[in-house]
Amino acid sequence: MAGKPRRVIITRPAQDAAHWVKELTNNGFNAQALPLIEIGPASGKADILILQDTFQRLAEYAAAMFVSGNAVQYFFQQKKAADQLKPVQSALEYIAEEAFDTLPPNLRFFAPGPATAAALRAAGVPATQIDSPSPDSGQFDSEALWQVVGSRDWHAKRVLLLRGLTHGVAAPSAAGRDWLTQQLRAAGARVDMVTVYERRSPQLSSAQIDWVKEASHDCSVWLFSSSEALANLMQQPLLAGVDWRGACAIATHPRIAQAVRAAGWGVVQESRPLLSDIVTALRSIESSDS
Repeated sequence: MAGKPRRVIITRPAQDAAHWVKELTNNGFNAQALPLIEIGPASGKADILILQDTFQRLAEYAAAMFVSGNAVQYFFQQKKAADQLKPVQSALEYIAEEAFDTLPPNLRFFAPGPATAAALRAAGVPATQIDSPSPDSGQFDSEALWQVVGSRDWHAKRVLLLRGLTHGVAAPSAAGRDWLTQQLRAAGARVDMVTVYERRSPQLSSAQIDWVKEASHDCSVWLFSSSEALANLMQQPLLAGVDWRGACAIATHPRIAQAVRAAGWGVVQESRPLLSDIVTALRSIESSDS
């Protein structure tokens, strides 16, 4: 396949996929999006009520853990919508509302990686209130985050964990999130889990199914940043029996790489999730063609 450009398939949710297609295209790759997770705001009545109550009690928490950039986006999006619906009946109430809109100054914001930390900054969170693994960390996950915050006193502290809820047949890999929750509780913290967005498995069109079958053996490179995206792909009924031994993938975490290998991919390369690292991994795969 020397000289033939490989197609790079981005499996992230649509908005993230569009960003990555643009960035990789700017770096000279033939990047195309195949979103394998659909994202939307929390829609369950109970989840919405809990979330609205959480907005009112933010100052009670010592820290808020955002599992992803999507958690940041939908938390602040729904908080803003809730704030705009509140009736303001007096000048004093107006001042109180303005004060509520200011983030609690003692609240720490946890991000498992640089993308989530960037989303928090974009939402208006001061960088001085964000805890995240160092940009040069070997990995970006809950374990790396715990290295940053684990030595603090968590006894009797309340921690808010803002997550996504999965609908449909695919179940997300929550090993890191569950591990961090266990560490916090073992350290004496109370952890409240609140759903701020929902994930769904997409129904691929017949044209997409044909495209996927071709990409299983045409030297395309699949970029997986979620085990859930992989599960959603493998559970498409019309893809049953596809042989993935000729397929190539880059996985952004060892747990994801393990899942991709178990699914039958012939070549799986691990990479950190930063753009520069993904580009390096793709260049390495390209060089193997020559």
